[in-house]
Amino acid sequence: MKRAFDFTVSLLLMILLLPVFLIIGIIIAIDSGRPVIFKQYRVGKDNRLFYVYKFRTMKMGTRNTATGDLTESEECITVSGKFLRATSLDELPQLINIINGSMSFVGPRPLIPEEKEIRQLRKEYNVYSVRPGMTGLAQINGRDTLSAEEKALFDKEYVEKQSLLLDIKILFKTVLVVLKREGISEGGEAGNSHLS
Repeated sequence: MKRAFDFTVSLLLMILLLPVFLIIGIIIAIDSGRPVIFKQYRVGKDNRLFYVYKFRTMKMGTRNTATGDLTESEECITVSGKFLRATSLDELPQLINIINGSMSFVGPRPLIPEEKEIRQLRKEYNVYSVRPGMTGLAQINGRDTLSAEEKALFDKEYVEKQSLLLDIKILFKTVLVVLKREGISEGGEAGNSHLS
């Protein structure tokens, strides 16, 4: 049922938001050139790597590191990228990931492979038994301000308690968190990404 919901809703959103995609793409191209969408390896279900898609918010050549660890982020974020990151609109291309089945709307946020500490914790907590999501328990409970251990524990809690009702609660609270800009670090993107 969850997969059917993910596929149907993400496909409808892609169709409805196509004008928004085009506008954002044009703005990025004018601001900092191409590509406007980038893909990067992330750790997904069963601890396997997959490509995640996002609107580019960093200058090309930005070093590869986890969110919050890029000390020179102010110099790397593009003008349009500041707005996209603040509104989380840079995440919209992940609808492609949901359609192709590599992600879900709700689940643990996908890591870059280099985030070894939390990757190992997730393995121990059986977090990789579910698809990663655009949002999750950690994103509505502190996001970038959480430690690796705290994020992994929220991921573990989600796996143990997952249900349609919990997903709906997380989705609604995510909207509030994004509108209030809670828990956002202006640290870096992993290879031009903004995943928390």
